[in-house]
Amino acid sequence: MAAVVVPALTEPHKKNRIQVSNTKKPLFFYVNLAKRYIQQHNEVELSALGMAITTVVTISEILKNNGLATEKKVLTSTVGMKDENKGRMVQKAKIEIVLGKSEKFDSLMMTATPPTTTTATTEPEAATEAAIEVATEAAIEAATEEAIGVATEAAIEEATEAAAMEDKK
Repeated sequence: MAAVVVPALTEPHKKNRIQVSNTKKPLFFYVNLAKRYIQQHNEVELSALGMAITTVVTISEILKNNGLATEKKVLTSTVGMKDENKGRMVQKAKIEIVLGKSEKFDSLMMTATPPTTTTATTEPEAATEAAIEVATEAAIEAATEEAIGVATEAAIEEATEAAAMEDKK
């Protein structure tokens, strides 16, 4: 189902807002972009519609679990969109998560920055990196499942209320 945002409902572009799609870019593109925005603006606003909500929640959890960001605000809502196939208005779930720079952000980013000289990765370093990656993926999966449930329940409730109001018209 293709949908188009109704122009009256579009918002002005903020310099620290990332509008996430679950089809256009890989997950870590958005994670790294969010890090850069936090570095430049001290906070980042992650925004998504529909199925991309899970991607925003995952990005947020990665940044929080790695100590880079703190959650400032989470907003859920529905947005009226025109369905190109059916030619009528439909309600889409929307989430906005605002993350702020953590106190440890700068020191963590300094230690994460690779050295300027090239060095070969030793076997213990590679094993440690692999273990960190596995642990991060497990934490992401657990946090994502919990956050998706909460966000989905809120979005479904709002969409149901909006549909009920639309039916009354």
